[in-house]
Amino acid sequence: PTMGGLSVLRKWRQDGISIPVIVLTARGTWAEKVEGIDAGADDYLAKPFQMEELLARVRALIRRASGHASSQIVRGDIVLDTRSARVTLDGGPVKLTGHEFRVLSYLMHKMGQTISRAELTEHVYAQDFDRDSNTIEVFIGRLRRKLGADTIITVRGLGYRMEPLEAPEPPEPPE
Repeated sequence: PTMGGLSVLRKWRQDGISIPVIVLTARGTWAEKVEGIDAGADDYLAKPFQMEELLARVRALIRRASGHASSQIVRGDIVLDTRSARVTLDGGPVKLTGHEFRVLSYLMHKMGQTISRAELTEHVYAQDFDRDSNTIEVFIGRLRRKLGADTIITVRGLGYRMEPLEAPEPPEPPE
């Protein structure tokens, strides 16, 4: 590149371009963060970071830019509210532990993708955890009992997945 990212950002701001910007970088000292924000960044995130943190920052930026953003993820009759950390099934509350909520939230954020047990373990537990433990399987089993057996699919040898549900076809208009 002929120009660094912060130089491009400064130029954009000088030219009146006000598109929201989150700086993602390996540079994470407080001075570098201040420089990035002073250059016109709306937020600054240093590597390494969890994808959920980035998604939360993007949602916050969208809320600020548009005035509102939904905190809900919907899959059929299941509604997960990331802001209140609540889940409903057919409109009724579902009582989940913190770990169950994190597993479900991660799978719903990555709807349609197969997520390995190791990735789920890494997401649920911030620190190193026994990768041979079967706790993820236990959480998946509990979620299936609470939300329905077919809610979470096991992809043998690879991990788990939640499939998005197709919207029902609208009824044909009467003739």
